[in-house]
Amino acid sequence: MPDTTPDITQRTSTDALTSRLTQARYPRSNRYDVRWTIENQMGPHALWLLEWLAPALGLDTLRPGARVLDLGCGRAMTSVFLAKEYDVQVTAADLWVKPDENAARIAQAGVADRVLPVFAEAHDLPFGEGTFDAIVSIDAYQYFGTNDLYLPTLTRLLKPGGRIGVVVPALWEEPEGAEPPEHLKPFWDPGFWAFHSAAWWRRHWTRSGAVAVETAEWQPDGWKDWLLWSEVCAEESPSEFMAGMARESVGLMRADEGRALGFVRVVGRRL
Repeated sequence: MPDTTPDITQRTSTDALTSRLTQARYPRSNRYDVRWTIENQMGPHALWLLEWLAPALGLDTLRPGARVLDLGCGRAMTSVFLAKEYDVQVTAADLWVKPDENAARIAQAGVADRVLPVFAEAHDLPFGEGTFDAIVSIDAYQYFGTNDLYLPTLTRLLKPGGRIGVVVPALWEEPEGAEPPEHLKPFWDPGFWAFHSAAWWRRHWTRSGAVAVETAEWQPDGWKDWLLWSEVCAEESPSEFMAGMARESVGLMRADEGRALGFVRVVGRRL
C-alpha cells in the first residue's frame, strides 16, 4: 500500500514560509498559498504590488463585472487575484507565457469564467477602442511605457473616464549625469535605466495629454518587501533560473538599503 503518512517536514516548512511572508498591510495576498506564489513568481511579489495599487484605482473602477486588461500578466497570478478579489472580467495579456499554460493555471484557480488568457505584444494589442474599464500592469510597464508616444496608443483602449494603474520598479530620484549611483555600479544593468522617479512618471504621463494623473507616489519601505521576497525565492524557487534572478536581487537590495530603489504606483484617468 502507498505511504499515506503526512509529510510533516514539508507542511512545517510551508507553515514557516507562510508566517515569514504574512504581512498586515497585505490581507488579501495573505490568503494565497505561498508555494503557489513562489512557483509562479517572475520578479517582485506581484500580489503585494497589486494590492498596494488597487486602492489608488478605486472600487468604482474595480467594480464587479468591470472589464480589466492585465498587461504583462506573466503567469497570471495578478489576473487570478483581480478576478477572485474584485469579481472583474480580466483579459490576461502576456508575450512570454503562452495562453495555454496560463489557461491551465487559471482553471485550477477556479476563475476560468472570469479570466481570458491571450498572447499579445504591448505595441500590437488586438482590442478595439473603449474596450476596457481599466488597465493594470504590475512590474511590466517599464519595459515599454517609457516611450513618449506609448501611453496615448494604450489608453485609447479605455472607455472615457476609465483608469490605468501601474506599479513599476523605481528610483527615489533621478540620478545626476549619465552614471548610476556609486554604490549600485557593481550591480547596474542597462535595463535599470527604465527605472524612474514618481515625479518623472507624473510628468511623463501628464505631458502625453492622454490622462489626468491622479496618483504618482513612492511606496514607503517597498525595498524591504523586495528584499524579503527575493530572499525567500532564492531559497525556495523550484526554478534555478528564477532562484538565480532572486539571488541577484538580494545582492542589489542589500547594497542599496532603500537609498535609491523601490516601487512607484501611477494611476491616470482617460481624458
